[in-house]
Amino acid sequence: DIHLIQLGGLESNIYLIKKKVLIDAGLGFHKKILEKALTSLNITPDDIERVIFTHAHYDHVGGASSFKKAKIAIHTDDAEIMETGDNNKSCAFAFGKKLTKTKIDLKLIDSDIIRIDDIALKVIHTPGHTDGSICLYDKNKKILFTGDTIFLNAIGRTDLPGSDGKKMAESLHRLKDIHITTILPGHGKIIETDAENMINKTIDTYS
Repeated sequence: DIHLIQLGGLESNIYLIKKKVLIDAGLGFHKKILEKALTSLNITPDDIERVIFTHAHYDHVGGASSFKKAKIAIHTDDAEIMETGDNNKSCAFAFGKKLTKTKIDLKLIDSDIIRIDDIALKVIHTPGHTDGSICLYDKNKKILFTGDTIFLNAIGRTDLPGSDGKKMAESLHRLKDIHITTILPGHGKIIETDAENMINKTIDTYS
């Protein structure tokens, strides 16, 4: 039900769920490679019904324009970044790009449940990397999509415009003791071995 699409370089991980919903959309620098990856799964960008963003940094949202028929969802605290095309808080400037203004169809808040057929993803608001950073938790399968909040033995940067180290520490504590077997981060490898122990050790190290 979940496919990982990796485009390389500084691109975020892109997760395809049920062949119709994406979590994050990458930079938008490698559209043809992304289209090829979707084609290999017998779908096109127009088949994507919804894109859920873990936060509004350019390496995650820059590719939003590739999915013209999709509804866009992001936490309400990062929505303004996309709506106004904020090149500072999106860090678009770091990539030599400008963020396109994007209409937000669904502004998420903590504890919202996003349903994708038989999958239910709970929104966990984890500010720190950005004000509106979120994780998405599938309680049934014990899967956590972490965006740039936490990676393999590392956490997201808090030295960027709009970042907050104190909020990050508080957010990490929110993730402690959640039952997890798989971590799907915003960059790097999927973590399937000893995921719960790894995340708790990382939280203890950085918070």
